[in-house]
Amino acid sequence: MKTSNHLASAVLSLVILAATAFLPASAQSGPSSQEQMACRSDAGKFCAEHVGKPPQMNVCLRENKARLSEGCRKVVESRGG
Repeated sequence: MKTSNHLASAVLSLVILAATAFLPASAQSGPSSQEQMACRSDAGKFCAEHVGKPPQMNVCLRENKARLSEGCRKVVESRGG
């Protein structure tokens, strides 16, 4: 169970980094806790191989936008994806 929680925390951290990796400096405020929760499951489901690689995670979320949950898709779109 601890490994699962650790992986979930790592994925969540990467979603935060990926969501802001390519934004202009003025738009790089971190995602809200609601935005983080919206993408947590999708990041682990579709992009787990990119954990620890924020640019690749960002690209992966964008490439899988059509498959993302509605909430995560909205986050990705609001972050330029």
